[in-house]
Amino acid sequence: MKTRITELFGIQHPIIQGGMHYVGFAEMAAAVSNAGGLGIITGLTQKTPELLAAEIARCHQMTDKPFGVNLTFLPIVNTPDYPGYIKAIIDGGIKIVETAGNNPQKYLPLLKEHGIKVIHKCTSVRHALKAQSIGCDAISVDGFECGGHPGEDDVPNFILLPRAAEELKIPFVASGGMADGRSLVAALALGADGMNMGTRFIATKEAPVHENVKQAILAASELDTRLILRPLRNTERVLNNDAVQRILEKEKRLGDKITFQDIIGEVAGVYPRIMKEGTMEAGAFSCGMVVGLIHDIPSVQELVDDIMKQAESIITQRLAGAIA
Repeated sequence: MKTRITELFGIQHPIIQGGMHYVGFAEMAAAVSNAGGLGIITGLTQKTPELLAAEIARCHQMTDKPFGVNLTFLPIVNTPDYPGYIKAIIDGGIKIVETAGNNPQKYLPLLKEHGIKVIHKCTSVRHALKAQSIGCDAISVDGFECGGHPGEDDVPNFILLPRAAEELKIPFVASGGMADGRSLVAALALGADGMNMGTRFIATKEAPVHENVKQAILAASELDTRLILRPLRNTERVLNNDAVQRILEKEKRLGDKITFQDIIGEVAGVYPRIMKEGTMEAGAFSCGMVVGLIHDIPSVQELVDDIMKQAESIITQRLAGAIA
């Protein structure tokens, strides 16, 4: 399938595996890229630029296809060594970077100087237009359904994607609620040039996470996610568990007096315990409503092949047959 996204990134299928904390390791990125999509290493999961450099090198050993690195610009006190991470990206021969969080404008000239294409995650049309204006090459448009941070506007993809198509000139992909060939065709119909999947890729054989995480996703329905951190205007969609219920209880009890320190035990440093050790009640972790559409744990190759087969069938048979 040929779209502006496949042309821009030099990939076979318009499917991107977005950056995911303690999921986006070399194994995950290589599996997606080898299947014809675009795999992404999550930069800040690597605690230092040197570790990221090593992870990039490891991924190069696993695939000769294009893959990218996610770099999330966080509004935190202890700022990561972003120049160091960017140097590791450049030295590692990476040509695609997925940015998220704060405005990446400060670092765009250096990335552009080295021929790196940037796709920026946005949860609103106004932010997407800003990203376009500062020189980003593509946008990942994240609807309210998405796992992780959906922004504060609460606009689902059935509205957000066509609005983005009305306003943007650069390519964009749909993120949030993406799981299969139906998702891909719907995204294309609404104006996107492909789709970004996060939660769906965690439930694959190659995903480097504990089996408990995969089984929790498999067992969950579309009703099993919750929004936390809303009083702090840092809303995150997560899979419901005991830790999440503790956070919600604190938010209800403390109201607008709540601070990050009140919930630090449920959100800080919990990803290694969940993703690596499978301690599912250790804290909150990002998960999309798309869990309701996940019913198996295939290999990445099987998943991508099935998506493309289903999408092509919908386009060439079901939809073409509907034209009188």
